[in-house]
Amino acid sequence: MELSSGLKKSFLAFLVVVGSMVTLGDAYCFVELQVPGRPYRGCIMNGKLYPFGHIERTEDCYKCDCRQGGMQCCSIYLTPVSYDRKNCKFVFDKKRCRYDILQRDNSSQPCSAASLVG
Repeated sequence: MELSSGLKKSFLAFLVVVGSMVTLGDAYCFVELQVPGRPYRGCIMNGKLYPFGHIERTEDCYKCDCRQGGMQCCSIYLTPVSYDRKNCKFVFDKKRCRYDILQRDNSSQPCSAASLVG
């Protein structure tokens, strides 16, 4: 069975993207493939059009690469996994792309001894 040229290119792009993810360590990453056959001027994520190429920071705090075959993104923030859940809470600060771990009773005070993962 012979594959079309467009399908071959999409599959090759997918393999390159997945292969490069191995080198990104433990950052949260994902790939969104574009629908084959549709004309694109970039990549769409959460309703926003991003240009082809490297995107240093999206509105949702991801670093992405937009190509004709799809978009590969990785988080640029760390997620709290170990903290005092009884006395602390975490809040995402979208401007700074980070979670703040704060005392439940006094949100102006940070909690200590938290572990974060990428």
